[in-house]
Amino acid sequence: MTVKNPILISFSGMDGAGKSTQIEHLKHVAEQHGLKVEILTFWDNVVVLSRYREGFVQKVLKSESGIGAPGKPVKRRDKNVRGWHLNFVRHALYGLDALHLPIVIGQAKARGADVIIMDRYIYDELANLSLVNPLTRSYVRTVARLVPRPDLALVLDAEPELAYARKPEYELDFLHQVRAAYINLANLLGTITVVPALSLPEAKRVVEIAFRRILQKRGVLNRRGVFAA
Repeated sequence: MTVKNPILISFSGMDGAGKSTQIEHLKHVAEQHGLKVEILTFWDNVVVLSRYREGFVQKVLKSESGIGAPGKPVKRRDKNVRGWHLNFVRHALYGLDALHLPIVIGQAKARGADVIIMDRYIYDELANLSLVNPLTRSYVRTVARLVPRPDLALVLDAEPELAYARKPEYELDFLHQVRAAYINLANLLGTITVVPALSLPEAKRVVEIAFRRILQKRGVLNRRGVFAA
């Protein structure tokens, strides 16, 4: 089965919200419908100068590398470090990432993907800015208009305590700030769907239903969930 225009789906949310699990489940669902799926990771595939940016946070900000796991916490110092100078640099770097993003998605389309799933999106960077500042809010809206708009942009909400238990990397106070930032961003843009902090099976069902609605809208499935002729 081939989709005329590839379906773009993005997953965002704090570390430990369950993005990887939901992405793998949605990939399985899409492939069951005979659709070719390509998964792109924002940091690896989109972020400009990612190696140098990672080196900066490790050498200058003294951030520990690796991924936190239960019993093996990692002390991250990157997006949780604030300051006007860092905020200025983030605006510039995020702008470069936004310019690169359409190119990466276009390449995935050229490879024949029916469904492109993004593990994080530009929204995850924008949520790290101060949305209280009017100029930043204008910047965020502009960037959101410039990049490809996903057919389905999802933010997976999670209880900060549970997210920290899964991936102990940032302090709980910061995770609470991150959670509020994603919700504020969704309200600001009006194009992001927030999946509530549900159990894993419930969250999978919500994501799957949303995906099937996209397939019906595109004419891939009829209302009974059967391939359209």
